[in-house]
Amino acid sequence: MLERFKVPEKDRVYVPEDRIRAATEAILRHNRLTSDSAAISADVLIKNDLRGVESHGVSNGLRRYVAEYGSNKLNPTPEFKVTRESKTTMTIDADKALGIHVGPWAMQHAIDKAKEFGMGAVAVTNSGHLAGCGYYAMMAADQGMIGHCMTAGGSHQTVPTFGSKPVMGTNPIAWAAPAREMPPFLFDVATTQVANNKIGLARRTGAKIEGGWITDLEGEPIMQEIDPPDTGDYYLLHIGGTRENGSHKGFGLALMNEIICNELSGYGPGPVNGTPGGHFFQAYDIEAFTDREKFLDDMDDLLKVIVDVPPARGFDRVIYAGLMEDEDEKKRLEEGIPYHREVIEWFESYCSEAGITCDLR
Repeated sequence: MLERFKVPEKDRVYVPEDRIRAATEAILRHNRLTSDSAAISADVLIKNDLRGVESHGVSNGLRRYVAEYGSNKLNPTPEFKVTRESKTTMTIDADKALGIHVGPWAMQHAIDKAKEFGMGAVAVTNSGHLAGCGYYAMMAADQGMIGHCMTAGGSHQTVPTFGSKPVMGTNPIAWAAPAREMPPFLFDVATTQVANNKIGLARRTGAKIEGGWITDLEGEPIMQEIDPPDTGDYYLLHIGGTRENGSHKGFGLALMNEIICNELSGYGPGPVNGTPGGHFFQAYDIEAFTDREKFLDDMDDLLKVIVDVPPARGFDRVIYAGLMEDEDEKKRLEEGIPYHREVIEWFESYCSEAGITCDLR
């Protein structure tokens, strides 16, 4: 994550992982999730925070989910329904479950199918926010497989190439692959120039928005650096920003994500049906394609070649997706997770009103 989105030193409150996890689980239980469901859901958010993916951790996510449970937009006690299944595939109606509630369950089913048949894929509909795709892809990598995840909820945020009005959402994608000694590969991105949640982080941290990230409400790209606008005052641009810089590539990726998550799942067009949209989880058993031990050695060789590339002038080193996340997780487990003081104040206020023990400082 870019430095501009990280919490300024003066505003940081370092919280041990077990304390923020306990508070998050308690808040989810207060919203009528079972203890097991609260623990599973909290793990997604806390893992994101440990890996430095603060845009999809508790800072932005938890208060949103609390509001959606309170308005009955989400179901805290869903009954997942299998609507279609084959040996290698499954489609699930999540019964209005939050994405972080159903997502780990769905990904594990994909992994289990891959263990038996070489590949497994699960589509999910009727579900809320997934809180980033990387967590689910890493579930497969942690079990010695290649993992893939996509989600296509939240339409009408992103302007297509040559368009003046938004059609799709940020449509994130993630891939993860294990290695033997090197930190695993973890590629987790929105198909927009910047994830929408990161604009929320920028408002909290006082950071600027780069030119070519967003448009005005007429679809005109804003090419100069500006303060982050309020929600509803801008649209997002796909990866590439402008056609000259390749926005059609980001748009094409987002559209393929939409097709797999929404049309293939049976949900239907996200831009027509609106939220919630669908999710997609896939796992590949390495042993079904090649020798697993050789693959792990080959991954080490590949990733070492990348980090050994001499850095260009002005840079300290060359990295690959997943390397810094692994380093952040190790550091934050030891030192605590740096949250913005405003986030901690929200936790303390909510817990005080709900009668929840909240020891974060």
